[in-house]
Amino acid sequence: MTDTNTLGGTFALTPGIEVTRMGYGAMQLAGPGVFGPPRDRAEAVAVLREVVDLGITHIDTCDYYGPYVTNEIIKEALYPYPDDLHLVTKVGARRDEKGGWLHARSPEELRQAVHENLDHLGLEALDVVNLRMGGMNDAEAGSIAPQFDVLVELQREGLIRHLGLSTVNAEQISEAQAIAPIVCVQNFFNVAHREDAPLVDALAANNIAYVPFFPLGGFSPSQSSELGAVATRLETTPMAVALAWLLQRSPNILLIPGTSQRAHLRENVAGAELVLNADDLAELDAIA
Repeated sequence: MTDTNTLGGTFALTPGIEVTRMGYGAMQLAGPGVFGPPRDRAEAVAVLREVVDLGITHIDTCDYYGPYVTNEIIKEALYPYPDDLHLVTKVGARRDEKGGWLHARSPEELRQAVHENLDHLGLEALDVVNLRMGGMNDAEAGSIAPQFDVLVELQREGLIRHLGLSTVNAEQISEAQAIAPIVCVQNFFNVAHREDAPLVDALAANNIAYVPFFPLGGFSPSQSSELGAVATRLETTPMAVALAWLLQRSPNILLIPGTSQRAHLRENVAGAELVLNADDLAELDAIA
């Protein structure tokens, strides 16, 4: 088992739920386009078991990856779950028959999604459920109270322990917090896309986790080249550098890089061990 200090340390989402800052995102366990079964189910199961063996205690998933595929593989690989493993899922979307991503935000759809996550994961209660409200990358304007209220009701029923948000803006976060506490926000943020920088800092001041997705998403060819140059100089991979930058950016940032191969998983974990010096950080800051 890897020492949790080499996984970026730990972060307390809330008393009783402490996770390694280096987590794992299960999205890539599904087939191409996050749709259908994986090419190699046995390797997907092996990846998840190695995630636990490495000491990672935070797995991000959801039922519309596949759909249902990733949660079913997680249960196959890890059930009964270790006491220190925390599964975080999300609701608010669904897939059509061609793999398209559609909103699923009615009260009935949200309730159904929570119950299906419970069933496919084999749980009586979900540690954290994120309400996804925006598009693929960015928030969509408007109130999220009607949808968030549904999850609060499910929390009161004992089906959800803690609540989070995904692809939301600062106003929507404030709106949700006026209704019930949140423990995490999952948005698009990386070394090249830092529009959420003020939000990261505001959440850190309130001890709320920020979980960036697409750590290498949306890079221009020039930005990718600059990141690659830093990685070459440090004799590591661009992903490791990007993950290390995020870990050093703020203590409330939790990482959920995904992969369907054990070798790639080990490379990602190496990013938590990489320490960037002032010159490295200055060069990376210039990318944005």
